[in-house]
Amino acid sequence: MKSVTKLGWTAYALAAFVIVADQLSKHWILFVYDLPSRFSVPIAGPFSLTMVWNRGVSFGLFRADADLVRWLLAAFSVIVAIVLAAWARKAERPFMAVGLGLVIGGALGNVIDRIRFGAVADFLDFQRLGFFPWVFNVADSAITIGVVFLLLDSMRKESAS
Repeated sequence: MKSVTKLGWTAYALAAFVIVADQLSKHWILFVYDLPSRFSVPIAGPFSLTMVWNRGVSFGLFRADADLVRWLLAAFSVIVAIVLAAWARKAERPFMAVGLGLVIGGALGNVIDRIRFGAVADFLDFQRLGFFPWVFNVADSAITIGVVFLLLDSMRKESAS
């Protein structure tokens, strides 16, 4: 078995943290705060908590109402997470490790929802800003920020060897 770099372990730890934070936030929203019975609650300024069950791929795109599609989306997300985890194993740059960890954790956090509930629980709502039309969750945020880190990593200057 190939060894994992120190930054690879960092990526795995970050992925685990994202999964835990995502699932704890969803547990609180669904079962403690009971947002589904309230639907939408203004919090501060343009921020509200709004309950949305996302059956689509990302941001509600490609809605997946059929049970087969739900399982295909879950399987695809797991495969992507496995591929990214293999890539993270040899991470040698901090932005790459952070990006991979965030994307892996976010993908798996949303997979857990698809398996448990048949849809992803979204609740962070900044729609009143006018330019941000989606309701999202911690996992979605991690994926988005992770992709930004991966893009920044890809734009770095290669060191001369």
